[in-house]
Amino acid sequence: RNVEGQLGDGTTTQRTVPTAVDVSAIPVPTASPTATATASPTATATASPTATASPTATATASPTPVSPATVPPFTSLVAGSQHTCGLVSGGTAYCWGYNGNGQLGDGTNGTDRTAPVAVSGGLSFTALVAGGSHTCGLVSGGTAYCWGWNGYGQLGDGTGGINSANRTAPVAVGGGRTFMALVAGGYHTCGLVSGGTAYCWGSNEKGQVGDGTSGSPSQYWSADRTSPVAVTGGRAYTALVAGGTHTCGLATSGTAYCWGYNSNGQLGDGTSGSTSNPSSADRSAPVAVSGGLTYVGLVAGGSYTCGLVSGGTAYCWGDNGAGQLGDGSATDRTAPVPAPVAVSGGRNFTALAAGGQHTCGLVSGGTAYCWGGNSEGQLGDGSQTDRTAPVAVSRRV
Repeated sequence: RNVEGQLGDGTTTQRTVPTAVDVSAIPVPTASPTATATASPTATATASPTATASPTATATASPTPVSPATVPPFTSLVAGSQHTCGLVSGGTAYCWGYNGNGQLGDGTNGTDRTAPVAVSGGLSFTALVAGGSHTCGLVSGGTAYCWGWNGYGQLGDGTGGINSANRTAPVAVGGGRTFMALVAGGYHTCGLVSGGTAYCWGSNEKGQVGDGTSGSPSQYWSADRTSPVAVTGGRAYTALVAGGTHTCGLATSGTAYCWGYNSNGQLGDGTSGSTSNPSSADRSAPVAVSGGLTYVGLVAGGSYTCGLVSGGTAYCWGDNGAGQLGDGSATDRTAPVPAPVAVSGGRNFTALAAGGQHTCGLVSGGTAYCWGGNSEGQLGDGSQTDRTAPVAVSRRV
């Protein structure tokens, strides 16, 4: 999908195979810094990204656009619901796509961008995350900044609930904490601090903030948090992931815990909501994913979750209506075992990424495979046909 320009190629034309981002307007930095931003959170065998030393050289504006051949390369990318952001060497952040709530961070609201624009404020970021309609980043030292829609307090600056709380440029997350990593869900955000304590803020209707509370049916916003609160349980996590309305964490033992909305079994504890009451199995505090598997990485999609185990086998659970679990079926799964929900094909993945209803993975050598919903060509195989098992992403020559 590219109606809002989220592919960044300078057009609003939908693409079913990869198209290059138009970087012609990105200025060349005056100095080439050696430090780079860490990768955006993916399911890998290493810990989630942390804020590393910020480079001393910063990107300064060039008086005229430059040739794409000389533009500094992107060091990481993140994708929200309808927008995309990336870091270049030096830590400058660029965003493109839908900007109805200021999520591009360029100081405007309502002006979509079909090519990258710089996030205002002159901050040098070490990592970015993108949620439904908001974006957050870490700077050197661990201070977190967010911008975009703030209707549920997902920016964490102590405000929320009204459109005037939206931010078109970065604002600091309240509480003065030093974060090692951030994740962004549909309308909530979470972060890890040194020692592994998890904090979350924003929408908490389904308990996705994890502090033991959730909104009431008549006042779904009653438990929203506009500043960070600690996730209950006292566990130390090495990584967090956030889906549409659920959150999961990887404990130091490799056990996966999840909390929040559980309509389709996306929490993986063997339960799911009923047709008449989809929230009947919601959890406002972490529950262990069943099956006894030891994970090295997790990713969360709209209403499903996937994880990698040592060796690279991928498992998924939750909503499978478009085949996003990759097990060759379109049947929801409420736990990774004993149901046969290993991703089919027998491949060993090095990283995973999850969208609303589609999933992608990398194998050794860099070949990308995707599966799930494909109505907009999001699987990149040149078609618009849903896939219940992995298909290779087309490569341009």
